[in-house]
Amino acid sequence: MAKSISFEEAMIALEEAVLRLESGNLTLDDSIKEFEAAVKLIGACEKKLSEAKQKVMILTEAADGTVKDEPFDASDENEA
Repeated sequence: MAKSISFEEAMIALEEAVLRLESGNLTLDDSIKEFEAAVKLIGACEKKLSEAKQKVMILTEAADGTVKDEPFDASDENEA
């Protein structure tokens, strides 16, 4: 199994891939390979972000003083 890449590592690799693609120094075949690698990195980043979103919890204190956790709802942020 391949080593799992962190979000930060994937972002750095993606930025480097974009720089190589923008340089104009790659052959067409190398550009396609670089693009394919970048698409995989984007997928890894999206997966990591999705996992993080699922883990984000809001701690709220109930009236009785107990603490409960609730899933983070991004729509609440957009309404503010």
